[in-house]
Amino acid sequence: MGKKRRKVTKPDIGLPPGTLVYNGKITTERVKITLIEYNDTEFFEREFYDLSECMVHVKQGMVKWINVEGIHKIELIEALGKHYDIHPLTQEDIVNIDQRPKFEEYASYAYSIMKMITFDGHVHAEQLSLILTGETVISFQEPHGGDAFDVIRTRLRQAKGRVRKLGSDYLFYCLIDAVVDSYFTIIEKIGDAVEEIEEEIMNNENKQSLKKLYELKRELIFLRKQVWPMRDMISNMIRSESDFITKDTQIFLRDLLDHSTRIIDTVETYRDLLSGIMDVYLSNTSNRMNEVMKVLTIMSSIFIPVTFVAGVYGMNFPNMPEIQSPSGYAIVWGIMIVMMLGQIIYFRKKKWL
Repeated sequence: MGKKRRKVTKPDIGLPPGTLVYNGKITTERVKITLIEYNDTEFFEREFYDLSECMVHVKQGMVKWINVEGIHKIELIEALGKHYDIHPLTQEDIVNIDQRPKFEEYASYAYSIMKMITFDGHVHAEQLSLILTGETVISFQEPHGGDAFDVIRTRLRQAKGRVRKLGSDYLFYCLIDAVVDSYFTIIEKIGDAVEEIEEEIMNNENKQSLKKLYELKRELIFLRKQVWPMRDMISNMIRSESDFITKDTQIFLRDLLDHSTRIIDTVETYRDLLSGIMDVYLSNTSNRMNEVMKVLTIMSSIFIPVTFVAGVYGMNFPNMPEIQSPSGYAIVWGIMIVMMLGQIIYFRKKKWL
């Protein structure tokens, strides 16, 4: 029933810490590297499939966003790690897609890991890793499902908002904010699905509806696992004393924390609502069964005395005086009808019918 979730496994059991082992979906796609450089007056954007060629175009004095689309090429991750002094443990987290959302700081950079969510009837989660170091933000994402960054790219290209005027830490915040905002779209779709299944169950209860309800509940639980740690991650960023995140950006992070809290509250509300719908479904099923049993019990109660009378007069003993009576048959029928009507009147008076 429903979509099977991939079991979480640790592929590097027995290997030294910091060993890079990709545990995602095996693919032969080329890794695409997008370089965006900008300041308040200049803008540069270009796609590369070779890291060395990309590094040639990196300029000093500009904010740089390097987006790596594909984390299955270990050699590329190691090369970027060497160039930007990224710790091997961080590199290991980048290629291990089962990481829990978190924020950590090192001497030369800060980084966060989170999940980008898509919904097509099932919730899909892709790991996103962000590195903030100096004037550079590096994002690592899986190569399928797209991302939530088109709105940021549009702002950068058209010089809209304050993103072109502020530093790399603000870009770091903007990317996280874009991911969090995409959660609202997903939750809205799930909310529509919840309302649809609620109406379907209330109007037409069947096993198919129960199956849909169960699958949707599983999807919501999976979504909850992805978004719940985001609040702790953002809280850690706000409390951080890192030089990489300025006080001006921390103001925006507080707003981001409020958004993440709203998302979690909404997810919990839908989760409780689905549990309530499940309880209503089971209660209605039980009540319907009780009504059936009630009707059968009343029918049995009505016919048990009649069956007794029919059984008594069905014994056919020679000395039974009613057998010789010419009106005995009619009298017995009258007795049985009166007994049945009396019971029906009694049941109606008790409001059992």
